[in-house]
Amino acid sequence: MQTPYHFFLAMLMLVSGSINTITTKYADITCGYGVPYFPRDQSASDNSCPDRSEGQHVFDHPFVQALAMFIGEFTCLCAFVLGRWWQRCRGREPPKVKDFNPIIFLLPALCDCTATSTMYVGLTLTFASQFQMLRGSVIIFTGLLSRFWLKKPLKGYQWAGMVLVLAGLVCVGLAAFFSGASGAQARNPILGDALIIAAQLVVAVQMVVEEKFLTKYEVPALLAVGWEGVFGLLVMSTLSMIFFYIPGPRAGGTFENINDAIVQIFGTWQIGLAIGGTICSIAVFNFSGISVTKEMSATTRMVLDSVRTLTIWAYGLGVGWETFAPLQIVGFALLLLGTFVYNNLLIVPLMRKYGILRPEEPEAKERLIADNTYDEKQPLLVNRD
Repeated sequence: MQTPYHFFLAMLMLVSGSINTITTKYADITCGYGVPYFPRDQSASDNSCPDRSEGQHVFDHPFVQALAMFIGEFTCLCAFVLGRWWQRCRGREPPKVKDFNPIIFLLPALCDCTATSTMYVGLTLTFASQFQMLRGSVIIFTGLLSRFWLKKPLKGYQWAGMVLVLAGLVCVGLAAFFSGASGAQARNPILGDALIIAAQLVVAVQMVVEEKFLTKYEVPALLAVGWEGVFGLLVMSTLSMIFFYIPGPRAGGTFENINDAIVQIFGTWQIGLAIGGTICSIAVFNFSGISVTKEMSATTRMVLDSVRTLTIWAYGLGVGWETFAPLQIVGFALLLLGTFVYNNLLIVPLMRKYGILRPEEPEAKERLIADNTYDEKQPLLVNRD
């Protein structure tokens, strides 16, 4: 039975997840005064800022934005510790966590650093809706890695779901190609889309690594996200400082200028608000997403994540970030349909409903549980940002 608390969690997840992408894109297109030595004649960012002659430029710092995301994930560790402390204060002993070495989260964190940085670079080049839709391609890479690395056989409906997702990706990509749109909101949509799809391969590796090496430790989800945030924070902080000394297209002619990013964040309130929104929304999104899965189901979480994509698209159209492209509707519909089919939420349930397949036998269910191959909620893909 759904309660007001369930509705609150669902809305919290939908709103915080949408804010995350919107604030990140908003920072990408917002002008602010940076460091004095910004090379006015070499800027690869944008030339639409009104006071560019005085060193004003857009916030082109995808690696710093990835760093902000990991700060948000790190707060999940703080929330986990505070939650257990609060339980003890109320005289209740929190559930015991099995001993584990936190270093096991280093490899997933490295994957997360690579994927997030690449996606945020892609986001600076394409539309927010394209960014959100194309992340659905992770289903294809995860399915293939599960089949050929973990040696898990894929069902027919999973292959069908992957084909539908692929068709959706083609439609979304063609929408960007035929639109020919470019400008402050999307300087190179085709390249941006390609980077986002490439990043999903790394995300899929991360998911498979987590499934292969981390699930046996039975680490609570909030704690796992928090530890990945710790390692991601350390790695991205180090890389941001190293990138300062590597030639590149950003302020000062560097690959990443963290000094310029700090000046813009604290000197331009709109950018500071956007980065703060990214950090807070990541933390709230992780908490609400985990709570939705626990209190309702992973299916509900997946549906809400799909609605989040629609919300971001509607917002982009409403504020003029992008123009309406009918082919995007087709692509979004195919991506959504493919996700439902892949996660066994459409074909098999309908076949059972209309008698084409027999209802699941309790004995078979018990046998699957004994073999540790049955998942009541289905192994759904979960985005943490």
